[in-house]
Amino acid sequence: RRGKVVLATKLGLIWHAKKGNHFFDYDGAPVHRYLGADSVVYEVEQSLRRLGTDHIDHYITHWQDATTPVPETMEALDRLKTQGKIRSIGASNVSIADVEAYLAAGQLDAVQQQYSMVVRDMERDLLPFCADNNVSVLSYSSLALGLLSGKIGPDRVFTGDDQRKDNPWFSLANRRKVAALMEEIRPIAETHGASEAQIVIAWTLQQPGITFSLCGARSPQQARENARAGRIRLSSEEISQISEAASRHLTNLDA
Repeated sequence: RRGKVVLATKLGLIWHAKKGNHFFDYDGAPVHRYLGADSVVYEVEQSLRRLGTDHIDHYITHWQDATTPVPETMEALDRLKTQGKIRSIGASNVSIADVEAYLAAGQLDAVQQQYSMVVRDMERDLLPFCADNNVSVLSYSSLALGLLSGKIGPDRVFTGDDQRKDNPWFSLANRRKVAALMEEIRPIAETHGASEAQIVIAWTLQQPGITFSLCGARSPQQARENARAGRIRLSSEEISQISEAASRHLTNLDA
């Protein structure tokens, strides 16, 4: 069944060494951003072992490391590609300058960036730049941590260690705006026999330059529902209608 799966994973956030730049602590242990050649090789071997496979289809630098020259990282990744341990190279959370550095050092196949109806910054620069340079763009957080799922209304109460409890994205004012947007998306969803979340994902996938939509899932059923959104084809009129509604409702959001 391995041949039926496109397997992607990331590197560059390390627990095993104190190198690069400290990023955050997890369970009391420091996590660093580091993309040195030694760590690139170490991490791929660990991932191959944990995943029980002999190759990774798409290997992505998770966060960029200012302490390591991009050519060093790319040389290590290219070597892994030659060895057949990875099939393609990606970079996440990048600037145009980062992409330029990767392209100058080798073949960058894709970038992965946060993109959704509420985070559209890269439409101005990174998306067209990647299109001009034949670099695919994979979006993540398409449902904005569930804000755009159609399931989190103004009456939702976040408790315990739910990270959304103190996230300004999930303010009452924002949830009211999103609820108003969902009221306009719902008839389109009903037309396609889909949920509001599936329509949001479909809209994301049909934006110019976007080739992939990464969405979180809490269960196998949610994962299957998200995947079905890839089969939905919105008409140009529906895309325009959703875009116009998003522009009206998702303005001046708390962030």
